[in-house]
Amino acid sequence: MSHRNARLTPNGRRILVDRILSGRPVAHVAKELGVSRQCAHRWLARYRDEGPAGLEDRSSRPRSSPHATTPQITDRILAIRAQDRWSRDEIAAIVPVSATTVSRILRRAGCPPLRDLDPVTGTPIRATRTTHVRYEREHPGELIHIDVKKLGRIPLGGGWRANGTRELNHHRGRGIGFDHVHVAVDDHSRLAFAQVLPDERAATCAAFLQAALDFFHAHGIRVREVMTDNALNYTRAHDFQHLLAVHGIRHRRTRPYSPWQNGKAERFNRTLQERWAYRRAYTSNEERAEALDPFLEWYNYARPHHALGGRPPITRVSTTY
Repeated sequence: MSHRNARLTPNGRRILVDRILSGRPVAHVAKELGVSRQCAHRWLARYRDEGPAGLEDRSSRPRSSPHATTPQITDRILAIRAQDRWSRDEIAAIVPVSATTVSRILRRAGCPPLRDLDPVTGTPIRATRTTHVRYEREHPGELIHIDVKKLGRIPLGGGWRANGTRELNHHRGRGIGFDHVHVAVDDHSRLAFAQVLPDERAATCAAFLQAALDFFHAHGIRVREVMTDNALNYTRAHDFQHLLAVHGIRHRRTRPYSPWQNGKAERFNRTLQERWAYRRAYTSNEERAEALDPFLEWYNYARPHHALGGRPPITRVSTTY
């Protein structure tokens, strides 16, 4: 069990250190494993000072907490919040602790913000970004999540993932641009479709939407709603909106700066990176693109999906006409 605030497990830290010591740039390894350069340097320093033992978890609990809030004060704060639904500043005005301490106690106890409570009964009525309530449509095609993931193109002969040294010819990969991976995920079944396209312009997005509709139609799925972010290539593009109107599809948009509302597409993007884009060191951009279809075949028809009870998405697909 890793420390709850740690980004990497001890095994992940050892992988990080091994890759850096093999000659890989620290910044590249840090990005690959999802940590900052400072974090990577810290684990490398601990390994050099203490060896493998330096990569193990350390307790962050202080030896003593003489200024900790007493249980009596904590209980009083929670009782006031539950009975009167006062704000942190109002509670801090009558309880001998700071407003920051009140916030910390309320958060630790799992008390939702006042704005999410019914002012009459005090029960939670609004979902928040941190809510554990999950939604799922009842039938395939009721809602399709669409998104775009940008990936740096791979130079001929492979980039730094394939070569892995400082002599990776930095100029070789510069200026070759990005691939835009357009994805569409069915909310109920998690059946997914993706294409590697050169850009994310309006015409390209409309063409992808048509290809996605054809894909789902081939599986007996009639699409009723599509969810995207608020990019202009979706919201104001004539081709995209016309295609939705022709097929009688409702367009849903996420709230600004709320990517978690399109969470199923975002989560698929993560799987896409881990199991396809960065799964191995490709020697060319074409080689990676050719590996996309086999990945989708595996994802849709064979991969056990946690949210589906360990079954692949195809097991939830049925004709919806």
